[in-house]
Amino acid sequence: MHNRLAMVRAERKVSRQSLAEAVGAHYQTIGYIERGEYNPSLDLALRIAGFFRLPVEALFSLEPFRPLTDEVYGRTS
Repeated sequence: MHNRLAMVRAERKVSRQSLAEAVGAHYQTIGYIERGEYNPSLDLALRIAGFFRLPVEALFSLEPFRPLTDEVYGRTS
C-alpha cells in the first residue's frame, strides 16, 4: 500500500502524536504507516482520512501515487 500521510501531515503541521491521539492509535503506528512498514486497517485509514477531511483515496492507494506536480499541472507520466 502507498500513502501520502507524511506529506499531508507535514503540510497541515500536525505531529504524529496529535494525529495518533485524534484517531486512537499509537504515535509509532503513524510512523510505521508513513514509512510503509505497516498497512492500516480500513477503520484506521478512514479515521485518518476523516481527521484530515480528505477522501481515503487521497491518502492511501494500492498503486503508487503520481507526483503532485503531474496532478496539479496535468502532466502525464
